[in-house]
Order: sequence, then C-alpha cells, then structure tokens
Amino acid sequence: MRVFLAGATGAVGRPLTRLLVAAGHAVTGTTRSAAKATEIEAAGATPAIVDAFDFDAVHAAVLAARPDAVIHQLTDLPSVRDPATYPAGLAANARLRMVATPALVVAARAAGARRFITQSVAFAYASGSAPLREDIPLDYAGKATLVRGVAALEALTTGTSGLTGIVLRYAYLYGPGTWYAAPQGAGFIHVDAAAQAALLALTHGEAGIYNIAEDDGAVSIEKARRALGFDPAFRAPVA
Repeated sequence: MRVFLAGATGAVGRPLTRLLVAAGHAVTGTTRSAAKATEIEAAGATPAIVDAFDFDAVHAAVLAARPDAVIHQLTDLPSVRDPATYPAGLAANARLRMVATPALVVAARAAGARRFITQSVAFAYASGSAPLREDIPLDYAGKATLVRGVAALEALTTGTSGLTGIVLRYAYLYGPGTWYAAPQGAGFIHVDAAAQAALLALTHGEAGIYNIAEDDGAVSIEKARRALGFDPAFRAPVA
C-alpha cells in the first residue's frame, strides 16, 4: 500500500515509519526540516519537505505520492513540558490541527486515497465513570483550547465523504521523543504501541473513533482491541 505519513519525524511518526516500511508499505513521510529528511530516508521511506501550514505545498506533496491512505500524525508542541509555555503550545497545536487537517483531507480525496487516519487525544473527555468510552462527550468548557482543535480534526476525519476516517485518541504518550520516560499514573501509552495502532488502522476497523491507551482503567480500549487488534503491550523491535 502507498502511504502518505504527515509528521514522519515526530514522536509517533518515527516508530511508525519503521513499522510501515517493515510491513511492506511504500511510505512518503513529511518533515518541515530539511535536516531531518535523511532520517526518513534512513528508515526506508521517501521524504517530503513540507510546511503543514502551506495548503498548496501539502496538496502537491500528497498528489505526488499517490497514496492509498493518508496518516496524520502532525503536532506542534515544545520538546519539554514547561508550565510557563504549555498554554501557548496547546494553542499552537490546536491551530495546526485546524489548518493542516483540511489541507490533508482535500489532498487525500484529490489523490484518490480511501483511508484517512488521524492522531487525536484520549484526555479531552468530560467527567464520567472510568473507564471512559469513546461515546463520552469532550470537555468543551474546561479544556476549550485543546478541544477546539481536536473537535475540528475529528469532524473532518469521520465526516468526509469518500474517506474511511479513523480517529486514534491517544492517551498521554511516553517513551522516546515524548515528555515522559515512563507512565506518570493512569492514562498513558507508549509511543511504539501508539504507532502500531496506526499501522493496524490501515487494514482494520471501520470508520470511527478508537481509544488507544494502556489497560490501566482510565479509558476503555475494548473497541480498539476488538476492531483493530490493538495490543497496548506492543514494543517495536530494536533496530
């Protein structure tokens, strides 16, 4: 399968690129940094240097790749979680979701892709009884900035005609390239398991929303286990 991976050098994008290539997929991976293009090549994929805020550049890159599926793993967060800069980081990430997702959706349809997989979050739910299922409402009042971007991304993913849209609601990520080396309580997921969920979503599951988290009681992962074959214990082989 030809796969266009937006955000190939991010925390999830790195292990996902390797998993996709190992599974036999032809991968075009984006980065906004020319210096990181060699990282994508080293993983066995074709790099595309693209500014995700440039609609025309995104469109051209997707059309050139002729993908069967598009995976959106773009984020715009600082490398370290600092309480002083966290609100600005949330706003930047929400803006990226609201700008880049429409560009990728339009390009995916124009290129003839059939499957569209996006990264969302499992920590935007309103209060409810744990484990929280995918049908729990999002917290529009208490987490307005976060939810604004998430809601826009999810609506486009699941509501675009002609695309089988799958939303992966990741718990807080830990592992290489993230803010955390290990879980800081319940509601976390290792980046390798998050990446494997995206790989599985290429060929498994109907359109919809899936929680991707460890089996720690915070959110329900039964839907992802049943439909995608998701395994929260998965770790990528050491290169």
